[in-house]
Amino acid sequence: MTSVDPKVFRTYDIRALVPDLVDESSIYFGKVGAADTYQAPLTPDGVEEIGRGLADLFGEATVVIGYDARLSSPEWAAALARGMNRQGVDVIDIGLATTDMVYYASGKWNLPGVIITASHCTKELNGMKMVRAGAHVIGMGSGMEDLRDLVGSGKFKEARASGSVTRKDILEEYTEHLMQFVEVDKIKPFKILADPGNGVGGLPARALFARMPQLDVTEMYFEPDGTFPNHPSNPFERENIEELIHRVPAEGADFAVAWDGDADRVFFLDETGEPVPGDFVTTLVARHFLRRDPGAGIVYDLRASRAVDDWVTRLGGRPIAERVGHSYIKRTMRAENAVFGGEVSGHYYFRDHFYADNGYIPLLSILQMLSEENIKLSELVASLGNYYISGEINSTVADTQATLERVKTTYADGKQNFRDGITVEYPDWHFNVRPSANDPVVRLNLEASSQADMEKKRDELLALIRQ
Repeated sequence: MTSVDPKVFRTYDIRALVPDLVDESSIYFGKVGAADTYQAPLTPDGVEEIGRGLADLFGEATVVIGYDARLSSPEWAAALARGMNRQGVDVIDIGLATTDMVYYASGKWNLPGVIITASHCTKELNGMKMVRAGAHVIGMGSGMEDLRDLVGSGKFKEARASGSVTRKDILEEYTEHLMQFVEVDKIKPFKILADPGNGVGGLPARALFARMPQLDVTEMYFEPDGTFPNHPSNPFERENIEELIHRVPAEGADFAVAWDGDADRVFFLDETGEPVPGDFVTTLVARHFLRRDPGAGIVYDLRASRAVDDWVTRLGGRPIAERVGHSYIKRTMRAENAVFGGEVSGHYYFRDHFYADNGYIPLLSILQMLSEENIKLSELVASLGNYYISGEINSTVADTQATLERVKTTYADGKQNFRDGITVEYPDWHFNVRPSANDPVVRLNLEASSQADMEKKRDELLALIRQ
C-alpha cells in the first residue's frame, strides 16, 4: 500500500500541501490531512511513488521533467525522477521551466512530460501537470484514475536496470519555436509593463523580448522566487494587479502583460490600466488567426461572451463551444483540427503548439495586431462591439446540487443546456452556473445586451444562488 493520499489526484492535475512549508503564518496551519483536496499532504517519498506509477502508466523509455519556482519544486523533481529511474525509465530534466515549455518538449520530442507546479497557488502547495507523448493531457477520464489506483496499490513493475537523468536547457530552442508566431520586423515600438509575479514566466519573456529590441519593457518581479514576496502569482485576482492598474497610465505604457506562477495563463491590461477579460482576448486572438487561416475551427468555453461566436461566424470560421477544462478543449481541438482555442480563465491553446496552452503566443498576437492596425489596445477591444459581461463570480454554497436545481427551476423558460453545470440562453442575455470540481463553490458568468441589464440579472442570480 502507499502513503499517498488519493485526494491529491484531481480532475486536471495533482495538487497537495507541502507539510514542511506549513507554519503558524500559513492559512493551512492545523489543517494538514483535512478533507479538502487542497489540504491533502504529499511528501517527497510520496512523489517518488507517483514517479514509479507514472513511469508504468506512460510505458515509455524516457520522460521529460521540468519544475516551477516553488521552494519545494527542486526536491519534488528529484524525487519524481528517482521514482521513474527505479522503474528503468530515463529522465530528461529541463530544470526551471514554464508549463508550456514542458508541453513543447513533449510535443517536439514525442515524449511524456511532467511539470512540477501548483500554478497560481500559495507557496505551501505544489503539484504536477502531466501529458503523454505528443502533449496529450492526463486527467480524470484520460488516465488520472489509473494513476491514482496504480499508486494506491503500490504494485509497480520490476525493472531490469535503473534509469538515468540527463539535464538539458531548452530555453533557446523554445524561444525559436515561439518566434514562428510573430513577424518581428513588423512589430512597432511599444512601451510595456510585464509581471510574472516571481514565477517562472520571466524566463521565456526575457528571452522573447531580447528578440524584439524595438520594445521598451519594464520588468516587474522577473526573478523566480518561491516565496512570492511581492504578490501572489495569480493576476486573475484584482488585488494582485493593483500595482499594474496604477502604473500603466502613470508611466504611459501601451499595455501590460502578466502571467500566473507557471505561465500557462496570461492576462492583459490596456493603456488605461483596464483589465481585458479573457473572453475578449479569445475573440481578438481568434480573429487574428482566422485572418491567416480562413475557415478554421475555433474552440471556446461555453462561459464565454457571445463576441467569440459572433466574430468567428462573421469571419467565416467554425465556432465550437466546449465545456470548461483544458482536457475538453484540447480533445475537441484535435478532433476538429481547430487552429485556436480559448477559455475565460486565460488559457489559450494553439494547434501549432501541439494543441496545448501557451502564455506567450497571445502576447505575440496582440503585438502583431496592434502593429498592423496601428491602434491602442483599448481601441482594439472596442472594435469588437458592445458586449456586457459579469466576469466569473464565485459563491460558496451549502448544497451545490440544490443551488443548481433552484437555478434550473427559476429559469425554466429559457433554453437550457447541462453540459457543464447549467447554461441558460435568452435572446438578449445568457448565463452559466457551474460547480467547482473541488470545492463547495459555484461560478457564475453572465452577459446581457446593456450594462444596466447585466448588473440587474447578475444581482438577481447571485441572490438566488446565495439564499
